[in-house]
Amino acid sequence: MPAPSPFRVITTDRTSQARLGELITPHGTIPTPIFMPVGTQGTVKGIPSHDLLQLNTPIILANTYHLLIRPGKSIIEHFGGLHTFMQWPRPILTDSGGYQVFSLARLRKISCDGVHFQSHVNGAPFFLGPREALEMQRAIGSDIAMVLDVCPPWDAPPIQMREAVMLTLSWAQQARQIWPQLLQKENIEPQSLPRPLLFGIVQGGSNPTLRAHCAQSLVEKDFDSYAIGGVSVGEPQEEMYRAVELTIPHLPPDKARYTMGLGHPHQIVELVARGVDMFDCVLPTRMARHGTAYTSCGPINLKRSVHALSHDPIDPSCACAVCMRYSRGYVHHLFRAGEMLAQYLTTYHNLAFYLELTRKIRETLAQGTFSAFREAFTKTYSVPNEREP
Repeated sequence: MPAPSPFRVITTDRTSQARLGELITPHGTIPTPIFMPVGTQGTVKGIPSHDLLQLNTPIILANTYHLLIRPGKSIIEHFGGLHTFMQWPRPILTDSGGYQVFSLARLRKISCDGVHFQSHVNGAPFFLGPREALEMQRAIGSDIAMVLDVCPPWDAPPIQMREAVMLTLSWAQQARQIWPQLLQKENIEPQSLPRPLLFGIVQGGSNPTLRAHCAQSLVEKDFDSYAIGGVSVGEPQEEMYRAVELTIPHLPPDKARYTMGLGHPHQIVELVARGVDMFDCVLPTRMARHGTAYTSCGPINLKRSVHALSHDPIDPSCACAVCMRYSRGYVHHLFRAGEMLAQYLTTYHNLAFYLELTRKIRETLAQGTFSAFREAFTKTYSVPNEREP
């Protein structure tokens, strides 16, 4: 008998594929659509856990590969898992290391059994296969674990794309068999709720046949929910939308849908309209470190001299602690003076902006006004010409 689905659709939008839902995990129920701040190495860069709680962050993301490298599995286990280690009481989703198969291509070799890596820190060799990825995620204490997959470049040749899909499906099959065994070792009933969740990952680039085959094969294995992988890997925006649109029709409506590594605020709004429920992205923290703040009118560069005399907050429409206290002129001064506080304040605001964006999306879905919100946001939010502002 299939395990009960941990995801529930509360309501759907009448004019798009957007839906309001909730996902049950051991460390709490996650409202969707949701944005997950990225805490790759057990920290969301520049922000302590208590600030994330102040921002009412429902869930964060961490990375199996990076935590395996540093501090290592034994230290994570010594502290009783990542929740205790970083003092984070809410859900954690962990990437399996599949993205590093793409991003660290020069340091790895793929075989049928898994991936042989050279550490990007000291060059030491190590192996990550379907079992090793899941065992590390259980040591972390992940609420949502991802299967190990192969993420090829978006413009990979057809034969390479097909091989990536075949390996992804082979490893997913192994993971589906390994996962219940790992839970039972911890005296966790695989059929119960709440329980740690396992997501499958759909690959296939922009090839409709491969996307359909990969999605349908994963659905047959009955994962707790599904991620759309192979996006945000350098492809044009329209190719990204196409990959998502090719995948969603093949995913069950009673499971959550997660686009990995996305995205800009306007992309989140558009992908919610296409039926996506979960997002993660490094942009709010990465761009903050370079002086870019997200606002309701689009991104702005706080290092520019135009802000030097401004009494305005970063975003007059934002009620976060930074916007309630500090001016653009002050944050501009901090950047010009090389003060670390500039990066902290901008990071805090950017995360508040992303989290508030998805909160508003949920609110408008509940009220039946998402279509109007989407239209108003599209009119007021200025999308930068370049890939990253």
